[in-house]
Amino acid sequence: MAATGRTAAELEERLLAGDKRALARAISLVENDDPEGWALVREVYPHTGNAAVVGFTGPPGVGKSTLIGALVKHAREGDRDVAVLSIDPSSPFTKGALLGDRIRLTEHFLDPGVFIRSMASRGSLGGLSEATLQAALLMDASGKDDVFLETVGVGQAEVDIIDHADTVVLALMPGSGDSIQALKAGVMEIPDVIVVNKADHPLTDTMIREIRGVLSLAPQRGWRVPVVRTEALRGEGVAEVAEKLAEHREHITAEGTLEERRRRNLRNEVMALAMWRMRRRLEEEVAGDAEVQAMLDEVVKRRLDPASAAARLLERDTRD
Repeated sequence: MAATGRTAAELEERLLAGDKRALARAISLVENDDPEGWALVREVYPHTGNAAVVGFTGPPGVGKSTLIGALVKHAREGDRDVAVLSIDPSSPFTKGALLGDRIRLTEHFLDPGVFIRSMASRGSLGGLSEATLQAALLMDASGKDDVFLETVGVGQAEVDIIDHADTVVLALMPGSGDSIQALKAGVMEIPDVIVVNKADHPLTDTMIREIRGVLSLAPQRGWRVPVVRTEALRGEGVAEVAEKLAEHREHITAEGTLEERRRRNLRNEVMALAMWRMRRRLEEEVAGDAEVQAMLDEVVKRRLDPASAAARLLERDTRD
């Protein structure tokens, strides 16, 4: 499908020039798995790698969108162009982004230096769709200085945000059972910066002590994870968060681990895309296959276990 009558070359030129409508169209093409979109990513890929990609994770209700909105404002005051990609739960009806563009970001909609987009998670366990990194690459290619990724809060499985960002921010709030759950090691191994938002809560000091206690048990790295208090709705502590993000980027650049992170991220993305496409191809191949349906009936009747059925399916696919 052509990009609404425009050639890929025209769309590419406008995208690289920072045209917001071209960027929006390009992301739609990728999200819809349109070959034109993948061709466009292929062409602009050499122009990527310049943006600072920051991932924001944490339980629902902690104020991630408010924090991001405040950081966008801070970045714009520093004359930095920003893109925000919010990963939302999929609508069961349209498979689109159910929550839409975040309300707290509406004040930035008309700012030419800010691009905001929601994408559906499409049921991905970690809250990230397969096209997320491709969309981030397109944002990067369009000349954005900062790309902020916000995931839906889904707990432990949210760890895959690490596969898409240079710097990871874990946002928590005091007095929340979800936040205490986020102190589990699987999540606490991820963040480079921890933000305790809504810090006017009386349990804030207790929570910060708990966080630091957990961090003290983790393997010590060259970077000491800072814990920053914020009241994002009032803009308090936001400048300090921005400062810590900049410090972390300087640290991993000087240490040489920025390139290592990106190598790991891109390798994981290649594998994820390959597995996604293999699964889709397999589903299409077996959809009308009577032999496969008969085998699945055997599983339902408890005559064949699922693992053995999967092995047979893979053997069959290899033979084909």
